Amino acid sequence: MLDIARELHGWIGQGRDFAVATVVAVGGSAPRLPGAALAVDRDGEAVGSVSGGCVEGAVHELCLRALEDGRTVRESFGYADADGIAVGLTCGGTVEVLVVPVRVGDAVRPVYAAAVAAARRREPAAVARIVEGPAELLGRALLVGADGAVSGGFGRGSDLDRTVAEQAEALLDAGRDASLIEIGEQGSRCGAPLSLLVETSATPPRMIVFGAVDFAAALVRAGRFLGFHVTVCDARPVFATVSRFPEADEVVVDWPHRYLENTVVDARTALCVLTHDPKFDVPLLTAALGLDVAYVGAMGSRRTHLDRLARLREEGVDEQALARLRSPIGLDLGARTPEETALSIAAEIVACRRGGTGVPLRGGELPIHSRSSAPAPG
Repeated sequence: MLDIARELHGWIGQGRDFAVATVVAVGGSAPRLPGAALAVDRDGEAVGSVSGGCVEGAVHELCLRALEDGRTVRESFGYADADGIAVGLTCGGTVEVLVVPVRVGDAVRPVYAAAVAAARRREPAAVARIVEGPAELLGRALLVGADGAVSGGFGRGSDLDRTVAEQAEALLDAGRDASLIEIGEQGSRCGAPLSLLVETSATPPRMIVFGAVDFAAALVRAGRFLGFHVTVCDARPVFATVSRFPEADEVVVDWPHRYLENTVVDARTALCVLTHDPKFDVPLLTAALGLDVAYVGAMGSRRTHLDRLARLREEGVDEQALARLRSPIGLDLGARTPEETALSIAAEIVACRRGGTGVPLRGGELPIHSRSSAPAPG
């Protein structure tokens, strides 16, 4: 649902009634992951997607029906060779969606409104919704803010609300974007086990580009396109200027290793070293390879890479840490221009975060759609 927060925030501000269908489970090969959503208002206007087009029409009808009768429903869509005209996923997988009416006066509306408002402002928050359990509880929601404040609830006592809030807050702290949690029959306080989908809105992951070179401008654009908060850092003030990198979120003049030692990074951060100058690279990579970040890549030829490895070993960097270094940086796309090089770097970062192999899908046996909704830890 939070993937269409901007549109939903606008609809709520206009006082529109709508129903939101959210992917809550997938099986096999499915194009969208848990958390992906399609919303439909009373006029039939739709935003978002739950399947990349395979079952959108059927889900659209479910949303309109939910707006009329006020019922929350969970529906499964698959595909059977024996029934080629049935509504389902042509890729052969299955997808389950939860359709919730969000009308003016509905009990869930304030929580949904607060959740999409937080996501729209990029404020850390986690919204937990019951996606499997007794029919009267489906779609009920609880929101946890960055300060731990809780709003909404499930109407089954404070113990359940507190248990879910604690788990949602942990997922928010870990930077997980969508996760399912299970509450056993005893803990649910309703005589049946519950499944909940927790979606989080958090500050965007960081990409720090070290080296204010021509390739950096293209990589900044690619990083912004992927949703990163992008910083360019270089010790040379003549090159590290806002006018040269107008699309960067920050441009910092500082020695790269010193900046890295004094800035905040986490397990989602991508560090891209484009300086290919030992006086910058070696102290910077010595610091970077000791951090819990998602990606560390360094530009340079294979000869430069071998020289760099030797210098890092002299600085005491061990082989386990060196194995994390993506150098020469990027995937082999035959890139020549700065834009093509940025694409190869961005592709490697995505593969790293999502656990991809980087090999062509054509002729392979690996699944096209990942079953995991969470980024790989790096």
